[in-house]
Amino acid sequence: MITIVEAKTKAELKQFVKFPFSIYKNSPYWVPPIINDELDSFNKDKNPVFKDAEAWFLLAYNGPKLVGRVAAIINWIEINNQKVKKMRFGWFDFVDDTNVSEALLKRVEEIGREHKLEFMEGPVGFSNLDKVGVVTEGYDHIGSMITWYNHPYYVKHYERLGFVKEKEYLENKFPFANAKPEFFERIQGLIKKRYNLREINFTKTKDVMPLADKMFDLFNESYASLSSFVPINDIQKEHFKQKYISFINPEYIKFVVDKDDNLVAFSIVMPSFSKALQKSKGKLFPFGAYHLLQAKKQSKDVIFYLIGVHPEYQNKGVTAIIFNEYYKTFKDKGIENCIRTPELEENTAIRQLWKNFDPKIFRRRRTYRKNL
Repeated sequence: MITIVEAKTKAELKQFVKFPFSIYKNSPYWVPPIINDELDSFNKDKNPVFKDAEAWFLLAYNGPKLVGRVAAIINWIEINNQKVKKMRFGWFDFVDDTNVSEALLKRVEEIGREHKLEFMEGPVGFSNLDKVGVVTEGYDHIGSMITWYNHPYYVKHYERLGFVKEKEYLENKFPFANAKPEFFERIQGLIKKRYNLREINFTKTKDVMPLADKMFDLFNESYASLSSFVPINDIQKEHFKQKYISFINPEYIKFVVDKDDNLVAFSIVMPSFSKALQKSKGKLFPFGAYHLLQAKKQSKDVIFYLIGVHPEYQNKGVTAIIFNEYYKTFKDKGIENCIRTPELEENTAIRQLWKNFDPKIFRRRRTYRKNL
């Protein structure tokens, strides 16, 4: 018999975070989180997302054995402001037993019904900056610190339990050698002259921080038209600045501003920490921090995390300025591969940005939906 228990204590939440370590311990593709960082993100006193969201962290037991987990999430901004009555669920992992996955999702469904919500969708996080989607193709590629990985049997469980596809996401990559400056070098000069724009590069994190709020504001503006987008509020901005900006190489953050120094475009790229996180095994000490620092300095793979362009400047070639700056940075650092984070299949505009780089889809993922 499967028993569902809500994780409330620190010890129980640690079990929640550590459960996937047991089912992926021999996987060369799964990338573990830093355990303490994950615990902090589930801490209602540390993560400001809980100002506008609720979460239930559920554990499944078969007798005394832990066999699955799921987070049931309600984002009240989404429900009250956007009128989308969605029960979110994420961090969904389980052994290959339908009784386990069914029991976990049944409890999520009950929570959704208790709050008079209309449908449930997952796997998703609290917001658009969280991980998203279950892998449906591309299981033989290593994951990243900003994506979930899963065994192939997960998809069968969703479909057996009556879930249908909601959104499709694509992951692409290309060798840096595909970046030919003739596609953007001349154009970026013309664009800067036509619209009176200039680039901003950074060498120190402290120089990024004063402009970070403007970047998150532009993120909200540039992604607002996408389905299921939930904007970042002021409290979350401060949290993300402290948690992420200091972690990213400052030279991998690029801004474009107009003549009045208004931000019109930005991009954030991260070095790949995947192998460093595998070596760290979820811990910063004694050697995890060293592995991450080495990856930050030496990784030859980079991940394009975010690109945002103000709606007034979209489709005007502004990204050519960003690509030109990255070309110089990546060439200097000897970057070999460029990887893109999951992008909505419906986001044709972002695919157009990359067409000259001849990217290849290496993984697909999707979220699933079920009416309540």
